[in-house]
Amino acid sequence: MAEGITWDEANRDRDSRNNASGAPIRDALFDRVPPHDDDAEMAVLGGMLMSKDAIGEVSQMIDVTDFYQPKHQTIYEAIIGLFSASQPVDVVLVANKLLADGDLEKVGGADYLHSLVASVPTAANATYYADIVHQRAVLRNVIAAGTKIAQLGYSAEGSQAEDVVNLAQAEVYEMSVGKVRQDYSAIGPVVHDTLEQLDKLQNGQMERGVPTGFRDIDDVTQGLQPGQMVVVAGRPAMGKSTLGIDFARAAALKHGMTTIVFSLEMSKVELAQRIISAETGIPLVVMRRADADSLTPDRWTQLNNFWAKMQNAPLFIDDSPNMSLMEIRAKCRRLKQTNDLKLVVIDYLQLMTSGKQVESRQQEVSEFSRALKLLAKELEVPVVALSQLNRGPEMRNDKKPQLSDLRESGSIEQDADVVFLVHRPDFYDKEDRPGEADIIMAKHRNGPTETFHLLFQGERSRFHDMPQDYAVNQGV
Repeated sequence: MAEGITWDEANRDRDSRNNASGAPIRDALFDRVPPHDDDAEMAVLGGMLMSKDAIGEVSQMIDVTDFYQPKHQTIYEAIIGLFSASQPVDVVLVANKLLADGDLEKVGGADYLHSLVASVPTAANATYYADIVHQRAVLRNVIAAGTKIAQLGYSAEGSQAEDVVNLAQAEVYEMSVGKVRQDYSAIGPVVHDTLEQLDKLQNGQMERGVPTGFRDIDDVTQGLQPGQMVVVAGRPAMGKSTLGIDFARAAALKHGMTTIVFSLEMSKVELAQRIISAETGIPLVVMRRADADSLTPDRWTQLNNFWAKMQNAPLFIDDSPNMSLMEIRAKCRRLKQTNDLKLVVIDYLQLMTSGKQVESRQQEVSEFSRALKLLAKELEVPVVALSQLNRGPEMRNDKKPQLSDLRESGSIEQDADVVFLVHRPDFYDKEDRPGEADIIMAKHRNGPTETFHLLFQGERSRFHDMPQDYAVNQGV
């Protein structure tokens, strides 16, 4: 209703504006321009043209129909088309695609695409602008639904009022499709699906999860399960990074499952050296020293053969500095769309940044923990987050870590589905079980806890299964 005009005045004014035949003139409410924000739409598209990370984030927030301007819808579809096909995205490539589709002139030509990029200083705010675009689209849907409901009321002569109410409710529900999903399910179909899954597991028709590469761990966990947040924690230099990389190697190099490692501590070269050493058995010190006596021709042959095998290996490494949670989410979503991502490893949790002011570091780490759990559920992949422990183990006589030692956040313990604590007795006493490690499963949401005994081969940066008769020899 216009400002300063009461409902009665508006009705009297409308009645006084009837034409000669007495038919009412269309209400001014429906002659207004629907809510939209051209600047926000341009900024969203400009950010997407500047950054693939922005495309991944924005595509999760808005749909092509959220844009009000038809030319913006066309440009958005062209960007998403290139992105979904795993092709690079920039102004030139989008212009070429629009030209091939016969749409370039309709959207204003290549000059308009360049103006989109010029309209936004950075792609970092793309999600903020996308939220504005989406909110305006929701308001347009509300107006459209309200218009239809009003028409139903006016044209309902002879109909039951209850029928009209039902139709009106259907319009409201239709308006909210895509944002309010029916996530609830009756127990009958759920039980049926669960039993069907059990049958497939028993008959070997379904994979048991992402394998860790360790016999006893896989036997208890049935592999790392989709949607799980798995925490590998330990004191510095205990081997938590080595175990996380072992999980990644097993999934990507042994079973061909797309895996990404976000390394916030080590560079790509350091990580590659560790992976090469673990896979080839060549001591890590040999590659770091690289002298002619240790890096022999035979070892060079071995390294070249390994490189040939790695050409199409589905293992990705990202060592970007100051990694933010938004970047990690965007990159994981992109890999899920383009390469069917199966496993995420983050080394390590306490080095992540949010890029915003927070009350405390503990609160920030808690937000990371919750967000990684939600990411695991959204993408249906296990997320392995490496984490540091506080000094608690060093205060105890046996030096064994406990779940309560997780550093900076009790919410890590709460959010995690599985927690592995890495403990090496010989780290504190060289004579205490040298070369052995205990991987303590301190939490297992879907099964029993257990302590696994592995060999630690630090010079080759890897853990290894114990011999089959280890438990017998230990008197277990």
